Amino acid sequence: GQYFKNYQPCGAETEPKLYTCGRVSGGVSAHVLCAVFTATVAVLSKPGSSLFSWHPFLMTLAFSFIMTEAILLFSTHSSLFRKAKHQTKARLHWILQSLSASCAVFGFGAIVYNKHVHGKPHFTSWHGLIGVITVCVAVLQSVGGLAILYPKLAKGWSLAKLKRSHAAFGLVAYLLGSASVVLGTSSAWFTGRVTGYAWYMMAFCPALGALVVMSQVTNAYMAKKRLQS
Repeated sequence: GQYFKNYQPCGAETEPKLYTCGRVSGGVSAHVLCAVFTATVAVLSKPGSSLFSWHPFLMTLAFSFIMTEAILLFSTHSSLFRKAKHQTKARLHWILQSLSASCAVFGFGAIVYNKHVHGKPHFTSWHGLIGVITVCVAVLQSVGGLAILYPKLAKGWSLAKLKRSHAAFGLVAYLLGSASVVLGTSSAWFTGRVTGYAWYMMAFCPALGALVVMSQVTNAYMAKKRLQS
């Protein structure tokens, strides 16, 4: 959605310099740490080495990296495409979100089939329960994004209402995904490979991304409300 239309850019007089620098630092940190976290999980899981290996890799790629980048596209402080037109950002956002949902579905399928092959029960942990909810919400959110690109598909809904709903459910999907990833760092597979201070640093990466994204969406919504008042 158009989260940042008419929103004052970085360095605007309406924002204290320290506040602006903090938001820029937070956004840059989210880019870097989520990329590092995803790369580290890729090294640990060695995707393709086993059926299970695809689960941590694809889920982390979906929620920690791709979805983070898809949302930060609209950031006035840390977007990698700040100079792109809003329409271009919106389409790239939908492409990335669809790619994220696809990775999540395949990652989910890998763990379900792996448990089936080994005769293990499904959804017996908070990680598993939140994970299945997250995948469903992410897929629905990606499909719902089509109504933003093509408003005629959602008859009876105003574009403004569609954007508000999309932003709200998108934030829910991202926070659920981040929670699932953080819970995954407590799994036997992950704790058997990462311990001590390194574990805390790894768990902090998706948590920081969630805080930055939550701050971006809520602040953009409040800014838009102020401009309309």
